Amino acid sequence: MTVSFQLNWEPNGFQSPYFLAREAGFYEDEGLEVQFVEGHGSPYAAERAARGDADIALAGASAVLAKQSEGVDPLAVAAVTQKTPAAVYTLRDVFGETLSEPEQLAGRTVAPSATKTRILTAQLLENAGIRDEVDLLEVDPHTHHRVQHKVIDGTVDAAVGVVTNGIEIGREHDRTPDELPIGDYLDIYGMTLVTSPSFADEHPETVRSFLRATARGWAAATRDPDRAIDVLVGRNATLERNREIEQLKFETAARRLQFTPYVRAHGWGAQDPARWRRLGETLSETALLEGEIDPDAVWTGEFRPDAPIIADYADRVRQTTG
Repeated sequence: MTVSFQLNWEPNGFQSPYFLAREAGFYEDEGLEVQFVEGHGSPYAAERAARGDADIALAGASAVLAKQSEGVDPLAVAAVTQKTPAAVYTLRDVFGETLSEPEQLAGRTVAPSATKTRILTAQLLENAGIRDEVDLLEVDPHTHHRVQHKVIDGTVDAAVGVVTNGIEIGREHDRTPDELPIGDYLDIYGMTLVTSPSFADEHPETVRSFLRATARGWAAATRDPDRAIDVLVGRNATLERNREIEQLKFETAARRLQFTPYVRAHGWGAQDPARWRRLGETLSETALLEGEIDPDAVWTGEFRPDAPIIADYADRVRQTTG
């Protein structure tokens, strides 16, 4: 069966496990031909899946709930990363001091790269009690890279993207970067795999097969990051010049965002209803939702396969992640 897989963004190190799963034949082993579609952010990806324009999508949990509040019906079938990859970053000569705590953003101007990162930053600032003291800009409609340029030239004090964005511009311009990982402060999911209720109901075994193959891809990539990045670069040769950064993105995702104590205990892709409810409460408090949400209806564990690669995931990658 052919499955369209909507990515949240253009190919990068965070997505290397999916490309490896396809290259290694894991999807083919399940009888699937997976067609990758480049994305324009998590909200776009979640909506595409919810409306049936893509069979499965990769999207941040905050975006999934945000889209539900707009009246569409995305369904998260697996939590891929247990922490968000979002991070506030800056250059020390721009910020004027080492950025190490959210409270330091009071009185500053911060530029988010996408709708999802803006939502998460608003939550971070709200929790720190400084939401009204920070000039959190609207999302630039042209390109997420523009916020990096604003930090480089000092137009803003900090930007919001994903972990390693600060390291990347610091290396490129020989300046000292600092990053504040939002996942260290907000107990919310990062990336999830999303479909529509109708696709899941009509093709339950396809969803299970996709998850099984994807879990194999994550395990294989974690055990052999070099191979995963080889496959990614083979897909997009322009990433070769930033190969070190792309590998850092994946290894950060694998070791800090994906392989958490919860995954060790419950296996790959497991979801916790309490965390979805907390995320819903937090989003509602930031007044960034369009309407009502039901966190219990936005996810399901029904399609997570009962397979060794899922249940015994920790044993398969423990030696490489520590």
